[in-house]
Amino acid sequence: MKKTLSLLVVALLLFMSCPPDDSLEPETLTATLSFTHNWDATSVTSGNFNTIQYTNANGEQLSIERLRYLISDVTFIRDNGEAIIIDGYNLVDVTNAEGLSYTVPNQLPKGTYTSVSFTFGLDTEDNVDGAYLDLNSASFNVPMMLGGGYHYMQFDGKYIDDTATVTGFNYHTIRAVDNPGANPTFPQDTFFEVDLGPVTINNDATLEVKMNIAEWFKNPNTWNLNDLDTVLMPNSAAQIMMHENGKSVFSLGAITE
Repeated sequence: MKKTLSLLVVALLLFMSCPPDDSLEPETLTATLSFTHNWDATSVTSGNFNTIQYTNANGEQLSIERLRYLISDVTFIRDNGEAIIIDGYNLVDVTNAEGLSYTVPNQLPKGTYTSVSFTFGLDTEDNVDGAYLDLNSASFNVPMMLGGGYHYMQFDGKYIDDTATVTGFNYHTIRAVDNPGANPTFPQDTFFEVDLGPVTINNDATLEVKMNIAEWFKNPNTWNLNDLDTVLMPNSAAQIMMHENGKSVFSLGAITE
């Protein structure tokens, strides 16, 4: 009996002294979104700004002078259906080369994901007026007469109009609004989900997110800057067209590990 008890004590001590088997823990990795920009496959950086050198689908020649936009709620869907939603946002400021890389704050399990997506802009629940100090200081706010909250994108430049005059444009996207003033109304949501498709992550990974800027002007709505160049924020029809065109703007590029 004493021998049996002694053996049990020794076995227990050995069990307690053994380090945990790390192989039983799921391996977690870091994912980073890297935002790049192009005009129909020609690379665009801030070094290409302020020169009229691009032609949109309507035949108008234009330049880019400012481009910045907001993405939020990055979501990874695992192959078992589990959704890993990253609560947060990132302001991509191409003009100042800031926010071009966004490392998601959550560690992700290694493996295959059937979908990686994000919201362009902020959804209605998150689009709360004055809620984000960094966006306030960046002057990304929307006036209260237009419903408050924040821009989704500010895209400014110049184009040659149909009188051969160089004219400014402000392609700004916000929540579509009617009846600007004390009691604005909202005909429909104009934020949208960008689904980059499936990915497999075996190591810390960087996922390239490509924006084809030319797509803002052509699909499905051919954009005529002579008709729609400025004062687009209170124009709900224009905002809905932008919402439609934006759905073909983003795609998944290279994945590096």
